[in-house]
Amino acid sequence: MKVCGFSFVRNGVKFDYPFVEAIRSILPLCDEVFIAVGASEDTTLETVRAIDPRVTVIETKWDESLRQGGQVFASETNKAFQAIPLHYDWAFYIQGDEVVHEQYIPAIRKAMEETLDDDKVDGLLFNFLHFFGSYDYIGAKYSWYRREIRIVRNRKDIYSFRDAQGFRQGDNQKLTVKLVDASIYHYGWVRQPRAMLDKIRSSTTLYRGSLTDEEKADTSVQYEYENAMEPVVPFTGTHPALMKERIQQKNWPFTPNPLLKYASTKDKVKRLIAKWTGWFPGEYKNYKRLRS
Repeated sequence: MKVCGFSFVRNGVKFDYPFVEAIRSILPLCDEVFIAVGASEDTTLETVRAIDPRVTVIETKWDESLRQGGQVFASETNKAFQAIPLHYDWAFYIQGDEVVHEQYIPAIRKAMEETLDDDKVDGLLFNFLHFFGSYDYIGAKYSWYRREIRIVRNRKDIYSFRDAQGFRQGDNQKLTVKLVDASIYHYGWVRQPRAMLDKIRSSTTLYRGSLTDEEKADTSVQYEYENAMEPVVPFTGTHPALMKERIQQKNWPFTPNPLLKYASTKDKVKRLIAKWTGWFPGEYKNYKRLRS
């Protein structure tokens, strides 16, 4: 079984992405990793090149015309995916703010081995934990996506979809996937407050084309996590070992808003329904899941 990883990044240092940890977290499962590195204003390119000899860099220039709905993220993802040689069986996708915990490596490898010859399986589905404000809390809103595809077959009819959250094949067809007993740790909303604000402003232009007049006039110098009206719950597990140094360097305070300690009543009802029935009302599923 041959496995190749892939990802994309631009200005990863400037925006405080844990992209080094992200790439390193999938290396135990990959023979090679292809990274599309967009022209950056920092040392991202040099940093990626220094990660590991198995990492191949593809230097890219982002298409500035793709400024609606985050389309450029899918475009960059596809550049990395299309570069993967055909002799690889599986392609493991990781975004620059996602990290795989080492405790899940055996389960992920086993899932790839068990489904390698199953033509019904186009990819593998992962659970997600979305950290917010601090490494000690995870987002409690029902709107956080619960699962997403992160391993796909190395077939070139598969492509990144919309803003690169998931994948499609052929003529906009959903992939058929199996769930892996593993979680992706998403740290996109835990970074230095100044870098967080800069990243949000940059991403906004890639989703809407430009900032509003009000956003342009905003004189904030850093992101205020406490004002984000985001309900969170304590995280009681362990973090990937690769994140140890980054977590130790965390130097900003975060105290959850006590009025937002719990999710809304609407979210609570939805979660109760899910607990009782196994059905998550209104959940967007970017895939077709195989149950057996």
